Amino acid sequence: MTSLLSKLGLGSGQFGFDQPALRGRPREAEARDILAIAARSGLGVLEVGRHSQAAESMLGQALPRPNPFRVTLTTVRPDRGPDLVEAEVRAQMRRMGVERVDALLAPSATDLFSPLGPQLWDRLRALKDAGLCSKIGVSVYASDDPIGLTKRFKPDVIQAPASLLDQRLLIDGTLAELCEMGVEVHLRSIFLNGVLFLPPDRAPSHLKAAAGRISRARRLIAEGRSDPLQAALGFALSRPEASAVLVGVGSAAEMSAVVAAAMSPPPDLDWDEMALDDPEALAWAAA
Repeated sequence: MTSLLSKLGLGSGQFGFDQPALRGRPREAEARDILAIAARSGLGVLEVGRHSQAAESMLGQALPRPNPFRVTLTTVRPDRGPDLVEAEVRAQMRRMGVERVDALLAPSATDLFSPLGPQLWDRLRALKDAGLCSKIGVSVYASDDPIGLTKRFKPDVIQAPASLLDQRLLIDGTLAELCEMGVEVHLRSIFLNGVLFLPPDRAPSHLKAAAGRISRARRLIAEGRSDPLQAALGFALSRPEASAVLVGVGSAAEMSAVVAAAMSPPPDLDWDEMALDDPEALAWAAA
């Protein structure tokens, strides 16, 4: 079970540094508790997207010392050139109080295929060669042709959406092929943007076509004496293609619940019966 927890990674996107205090507690204090629980439980990866400068400084102050996580940073978009990308990466690392990170990620496949994408990629390779990171990669969607992108850019890491409802990249063999190509796969959006946790009558209007399938998945989970959180984690952590499984939490209580669910025996469920095929629902789940 320890190996599963080390496979689990934490995303900082829901820490809410730029939002009002949570239950009267300063957001920095809540983040410190989240990170302490994650570190104590042996989570391996901390994924940091784009935050305000003040939020990045607060995240740096909340990080345990020495930092126990393999940090992954997502760069700014390349629209204003690679010099700005590098300057922002270095500034972000200073604000967080880290001298090097495990991985630097381009924001999207669209950014890599933009006019300045090749310059962004060349700069990321230069930063890797300079020792600022161990790996470089990109965040993708199922529609981005991850195999074609990998053949062209040869990333070390790809962050991709996959979950018990959104199994597209698993069913078509994309993630398995990426592993065979030597790419480290990080799964994101495993909680389906909250789809699985919503009662059918509270699902957004554009998900109505998939409501029956989602209700069926919830029923199968309940019949298997599990719950949506445990099922979502059990599915993702059981995937041999995944080197890391990223989750987002907004409170220490949620972090504790995720750890407890990840440590529970994996539920014995028929995952194939839960896969969605509705395009709108899948687009929502992968966001």
